[in-house]
Amino acid sequence: MNGTERFPAPLMLLIRVNLLQGWRRLLAVREQSRLLTSVILAFIIGYWWLSFMLFYRGLRFIGNFPGLGDVLVERLLYLLFAFLFVMLLFSNIVIGYTNLFRNRETQFLLTMPVSSQTIFRWKFIESSVLASWAFLFLIAPLLVAYGLNQHAPWHFYALTIVLVVLFIVLPTVVGSWFAITLARFMDRRVFQLSAIGSAIMVLIVATVYLQPEDVPEELLDTRVLGLMDRLLMRTNFAQHPLWPSYWLSSSVLQWQEGAIMAAGFFVLVLLSNVLFFGFLSFTYTGGPFYDAASAVQSRGSLFGHWEWFRDRENRKPKFTFPRGVAETMLGWIPGMPADIRALMAKDARVFWRDTTQWGQTLMLFGLLGVYIINLRHFSQQLANPFWVHLVSYLNLFACSLNLATLTTRFVYPQFSLEGKRLWIIGMAPLGMVRVVKAKFFMATVASLMVTLGLMGLSCHMLQLEWERTFYFSSSILVMSLTLNALSIGLGVLYPNFKEENPTKIVSGFGGTFCLVLSFLYIVASVVILAIGSPFSRVTELSMNVMMGCWLGFLVLSALIGWVPLSLALHRAEDFEV
Repeated sequence: MNGTERFPAPLMLLIRVNLLQGWRRLLAVREQSRLLTSVILAFIIGYWWLSFMLFYRGLRFIGNFPGLGDVLVERLLYLLFAFLFVMLLFSNIVIGYTNLFRNRETQFLLTMPVSSQTIFRWKFIESSVLASWAFLFLIAPLLVAYGLNQHAPWHFYALTIVLVVLFIVLPTVVGSWFAITLARFMDRRVFQLSAIGSAIMVLIVATVYLQPEDVPEELLDTRVLGLMDRLLMRTNFAQHPLWPSYWLSSSVLQWQEGAIMAAGFFVLVLLSNVLFFGFLSFTYTGGPFYDAASAVQSRGSLFGHWEWFRDRENRKPKFTFPRGVAETMLGWIPGMPADIRALMAKDARVFWRDTTQWGQTLMLFGLLGVYIINLRHFSQQLANPFWVHLVSYLNLFACSLNLATLTTRFVYPQFSLEGKRLWIIGMAPLGMVRVVKAKFFMATVASLMVTLGLMGLSCHMLQLEWERTFYFSSSILVMSLTLNALSIGLGVLYPNFKEENPTKIVSGFGGTFCLVLSFLYIVASVVILAIGSPFSRVTELSMNVMMGCWLGFLVLSALIGWVPLSLALHRAEDFEV
């Protein structure tokens, strides 16, 4: 070996190796089936086109309000980026915690002659990509639609790309610091009590703050600007100058309006914060990360400091197979075979032991709680039958999107999470086909408990009649079966046994395809059901039209759900372990 030859830096080596692996996976997928790859690309392009058209027409509709259109569009942009910043923050906390402390690659690198700072830098970059790709996927059609609506020049789009790339760094920095703090002090009693108290306080403040503004009836016919100001008063938080989303929104708005100096100021504010906090993360976070990783690997239990937990552990009988809550609840189901019950109990235990899995579930249910709370106030303003009809289908769309989030995030990776231990289940007497059917049954029952309850509660909040409640509940039932079958089927057809991180499994080729196909199915189903609605008073429909729409919805559901599941069962039957 030449003495002057230099090895690449460890960070660059990790980046190059992972990019090469990703490129080879992409080529392998293309070589497996060019037709299927073309179909998936067509779906992705169709999703972008549909999102662009919806955003374009929506912004155009809002902008046509005389005297108020520009104000409403501006406020919507501020709100959008503020909520996306919060969502990116939560996503980075969950993904960052998983990548830094629950990842086999991280544990392997910690034993290698690689500095902890280098490991943190690589995981920081990886977490940023995993947490932000969906954000970029969503925001790109919106910004293009906004630029075309406002007749923005070409350099507006170039600046927007730079701003978005800078913007996603800040929630990644804050999320990684939160994840390290959580891992380092999670087992402290004071930290646990403080976290629970802070969560309760935030929920109370959000509930009080989101109370709707009461508007006197005499104001409805007089001062329009004063009325709009009172109605939008609760959204002023999105325009606080300390929010990074405010810097991004102001840069975009000022640059589009031609105020280059004002836009440049906010660009420099965003850039300076990214450079400062990014420099701190890349230079001084290796030590705290190593301490947190050591604490996670050495702690026995999160509740080890609590006396009641130690007494409970001491009272447990020794050397006996534990019969937990999962086994007890599954034992109540009559006629369930013992092998299926054992498989479901295993999946339930694995889900509960993974902090990131049930942590994301709690976040999702928290967002659903906020949605339900606001529905209670929103329903008081519905008096026109047209708006009742429109809002009821928007509620169906929201509930089905929540269902798609659950199935794509938690159901799709179930088969892949078996990993290299799949041969144990494959060689068991129950067989691989029954394993797939059992996972489909368990996922469907769990999602129906959530979606049917959510649909019934939201219909009650909207004060809909029982006929409409039954109609929407039946629709969400069919959609639950379809989306679970789609997620399980694609999860078997496109498994990833080399990865134990569910987020990375979902972020792969098959997970993206599942997400896009779920979204397109939801849009098509809601449109078909809205056209064939028996409760519409705007247009009188014939029975043939309604029956055709219902039949089309059932046929579409059967194709989207039954075809992938049947292909998955055939592949599981011939699956070589």
